[in-house]
Amino acid sequence: MSIYQKLLEKEASLSLIGLGYVGLPIALAFARKIRVIGFDINENRVDLMKKHIDPSDELGSGDFENTDIEFTADKEDLKKAAFHIVAVPTPIDKHNLPDLTPLIAATRTVGSILKKGDYVVYESTVYPGATEEDCLPILEELSGLKCGTDFKLGYSPERINPGDKDHTITTITKVVSGCDQEALNEIASVYELVVKAGVHRASSIKVAEAAKIIENTQRDVNIALMNELSMIFNKMNINTYEVLEAAGTKWNFLRFAPGLVGGHCIGVDPYYLTFKASELGHASKVITSGRSVNDGMGKHIAEEVVKMIIKAGKNVLNAKALVMGATFKENVSDIRNSKVADVVNELKSYGILVDVIDPYASSEEVLKEYGYALSGQPGKDYDAVILAVAHNEYLGLKEDYFKSLLSGKGILMDIKGIYRNIIRDLTYASL
Repeated sequence: MSIYQKLLEKEASLSLIGLGYVGLPIALAFARKIRVIGFDINENRVDLMKKHIDPSDELGSGDFENTDIEFTADKEDLKKAAFHIVAVPTPIDKHNLPDLTPLIAATRTVGSILKKGDYVVYESTVYPGATEEDCLPILEELSGLKCGTDFKLGYSPERINPGDKDHTITTITKVVSGCDQEALNEIASVYELVVKAGVHRASSIKVAEAAKIIENTQRDVNIALMNELSMIFNKMNINTYEVLEAAGTKWNFLRFAPGLVGGHCIGVDPYYLTFKASELGHASKVITSGRSVNDGMGKHIAEEVVKMIIKAGKNVLNAKALVMGATFKENVSDIRNSKVADVVNELKSYGILVDVIDPYASSEEVLKEYGYALSGQPGKDYDAVILAVAHNEYLGLKEDYFKSLLSGKGILMDIKGIYRNIIRDLTYASL
């Protein structure tokens, strides 16, 4: 009997290793069709999920209903599964190099319980070759089994977009790959259980890995172009968003906008590709240039605010600024690799007193990650307000609201250009 049939008839279980933004939605989607074991090393997170609470605040309690899932932090429970999906984070370190520590740890966990006939599929974003060159040897060593004959290997890159309720695991085409044709067909059939949009069968695991890495690299490079254009247009005293609006009337103009590029995907994945390229003797130019531009945007924005404070005739030292938004994108609680921190730290380096507010982020997590806590409510008499993240709560505010926060000759830096052509009395700027 095929692994697909065993799962369908609940003679075997599917395990999901890593229950974060990526893993939990996938686990619950499968649990509506087959038996699932959800594994995470964080016992506190597991306890919350047992109570139908998503620690990432992406899913509601209703998303846990009508599911056949067992949440656990005990790796011994994984022995009951025959199809293992690994969906752990793949971050970068302080030197912008790939940090495979979570991936290797998860691989060791799976390798220690792997048995004949099992399938292992990776969803974590990696550089091309990582699944077969870094993970596979560990699986074979710890299990004593041989890939292709004793167990099957595959890769199916995640396409979860935090905060996006339209593009979900079920509605986005899923790229799948396998170590051989049998593995490819079985893996595709398993994912077709939940992915209504269908699957795309990649010719190899490396092709699937590469497809994932360039999705975000392409976006990163295009946003970097917009960020550089915003710097140029600022010197010309023209609004970047108005330029993009005009250019966007052409049918084939690509719609990207300037901004802070953080998070655990676009701001990270290109470094995996440039690392592998460097390992192969190729010095990437376009990708690294784009990364340099995007990584410098926080500093650039802060410097523009400082210039405006000086132009307003104010003393920068001990000036007050309010930063609205701390997460890496709108309407999520995720603060990982948030470039808002770069804005805050640069402002502080000039001696500016900075308050940061956010309706979604955890003050405790921000303090632990970036060294400053969030303010519960904004104060008054700020010299500048920086609207950094376009949360729903920050849309549709009136100019009087910003006036109530600012002192005389107050400055509004609207990074996303939400209030252009609306602000009349304040000193206004956007990218």
